[in-house]
Amino acid sequence: MKMVFIYVRGDRAGHRRLDAHPHRYGDAALNSSNTPSRNGAAAALRALARGSAPALLWRTALVVCLVCGIGLLPWLSRTDPALTVLRARSADRDPAPETLRAIRDQLGLDDGPLTLLGRWLGGLLHGDAGTSWVSGSQVLSGFVVPLGVSLLLMAGALAVAAATAAAVCARTLRLGARGRLAGRRPGGTATAVLAALPEFLVASVLVSVIGVRLGWLPALGWYGPRWMVLPSLAVGLPAGAVLGRMLDDLLPGAFAEPWAVAAAARGVPPRSVARQAVRRCVPGLLPNLALFVAGLTGGSVAVEQIFDIPGIGRLTLHAALSQDLPVLQTGTLALVLLAATAGALARLAARLLTGPALRDGALQSLHRPRPPAPRSLPLLYAGLLAAAIGAGLPRDPIALDTLARLQAPSTAHPFGTDALGRDVLARISHGAPTTLGTALAVSAAALVTGLLLGLLPRLSGPLVDTLSAVPPVLAGLLVTGVMGSGPWTPAFAVAVVAWSPLAAHTSALLRQERATTHLTATRALGAGRWYLFAHELLPAVAPPVARHALLRLPGVALSLAALGFLGLGAQPPSPDWGLLLAENQPYAERAPWAVLFPAAVLALLGALAVTAAGGARLPRRRTRPAGPAGPPAEGVAPAPPRPPERTGAHLTSVSASPTEER
Repeated sequence: MKMVFIYVRGDRAGHRRLDAHPHRYGDAALNSSNTPSRNGAAAALRALARGSAPALLWRTALVVCLVCGIGLLPWLSRTDPALTVLRARSADRDPAPETLRAIRDQLGLDDGPLTLLGRWLGGLLHGDAGTSWVSGSQVLSGFVVPLGVSLLLMAGALAVAAATAAAVCARTLRLGARGRLAGRRPGGTATAVLAALPEFLVASVLVSVIGVRLGWLPALGWYGPRWMVLPSLAVGLPAGAVLGRMLDDLLPGAFAEPWAVAAAARGVPPRSVARQAVRRCVPGLLPNLALFVAGLTGGSVAVEQIFDIPGIGRLTLHAALSQDLPVLQTGTLALVLLAATAGALARLAARLLTGPALRDGALQSLHRPRPPAPRSLPLLYAGLLAAAIGAGLPRDPIALDTLARLQAPSTAHPFGTDALGRDVLARISHGAPTTLGTALAVSAAALVTGLLLGLLPRLSGPLVDTLSAVPPVLAGLLVTGVMGSGPWTPAFAVAVVAWSPLAAHTSALLRQERATTHLTATRALGAGRWYLFAHELLPAVAPPVARHALLRLPGVALSLAALGFLGLGAQPPSPDWGLLLAENQPYAERAPWAVLFPAAVLALLGALAVTAAGGARLPRRRTRPAGPAGPPAEGVAPAPPRPPERTGAHLTSVSASPTEER
């Protein structure tokens, strides 16, 4: 039987606070002081410095390849850049040969892409990013205001996301801190619905309801703090739902660790236990939080368009569509540097939070406790989804009725009609096979790729930071330029960037799982790398990453539709679900049913995916039978009588069974 020492300190009010003993690891491997020690910070910096030179070279090579690919975009897309620039400058101007020749001479297009790229890089080394091909203004001076606006929007969205994640995990924290989490069935239905809602739909609802009808907050523009509220809510709510669901997935494992059981037995305040459980799980989420920082800064294009915000995402999108290479290259480089900085800070914070336990292999595994059998909710959601799809299959999805434009739901049209008089239910039903099939295929490919590359963090880390900074529209344009336009081009473009958050999640969980005590013991007993990978690491990492992939399934469907709406995939009159949302979004205030019903189907898909994944079972660990000395103790022995409250520090011993040591 092993004695686990928990360091408990009293404060002036007589309450006791849980701390891991600063000189022992045991089963309480976390140092719970709110600020890391100087030695811990120095050790974390030294750990990050080791191997930084190869990572820096690999990251630099990736950035160079990305910038070169952007520089070749007009030639890869097989379009005349002079014609694209002319249309961006003045859509009504006649593209006469003399006019196009003048633009080519002005921009130096006849010199070739390599000469233009070298000229831009040479000027960048001297602090000059060139001039815009469309407006003719200096690029760097035009980036100051959009970058500041996007950073402010990102800060507000992160605050909203943190509050949303806290609300999602509130019930698990409350029950787990009081030791009442056993038998709790995995939920997450409301979270899945919120995470499945597209940002532009949330933005449209906020603009029409809060901004226009109620008039509580300004809806358009960017003139002060009050103009930040609605865009921050639109961007932060779905992101917070995803982060909260991931944190809620890890918390049961933290509350099942012996230190949490011992703390509950000793009567440590639940607030302290909950705080330490959050700190135990946060290092596994910090890489994804860094990806959200880069994504919220450059990927909130739809929200910036709806709220008329002059951000860097909107500027980069316009530059990509008009092939304004100096602006596009500078914006992409700024986003890549921001993503690299956020990733480095996230890795440093993760090492500081886990402390020396990560280095010495003294962490406990965050294996999620074995969940109960699946409930009937997945069957209910699947039945509702199948009923909605089946009801519209006999209807014609492309039949036009100009006399029935934007009609409300009725017996003839249960989901109403769109702006062309087409039946919304019919279009949802006929678009289901393509939307669901492609989204499932892309999600499966992203899951496999994310798991494989996440197991190689030195290789995938810089690649994840680089790809997370690329807006999906730009990725679609690059893939289209290389592969050409086709039915599978949007799927490949989304799959190129969809695996990066899954790889970051895999690497973070793998880093902590490698530092667990049971893995150290198994390795000391002579287990090989393949055995450790197949029997210890993969069973611990794969289930939460798979649930993460299912949570992102509706977002994959929306990304596919966004590329189709830009002319890179499915084209009207295709009944693709995301295309339905994009086509009907301008009529959301006049005919909300045309947007709400497709969004409800996507939310139902998200709820089905998350509730079905919540019943995933982990393999039971085999325990060796007890020796002749007698069977081990079942669970944790009762704590000794509570001593009188006093200020100061004292040690409390709690016995733990060998099964828990495993």
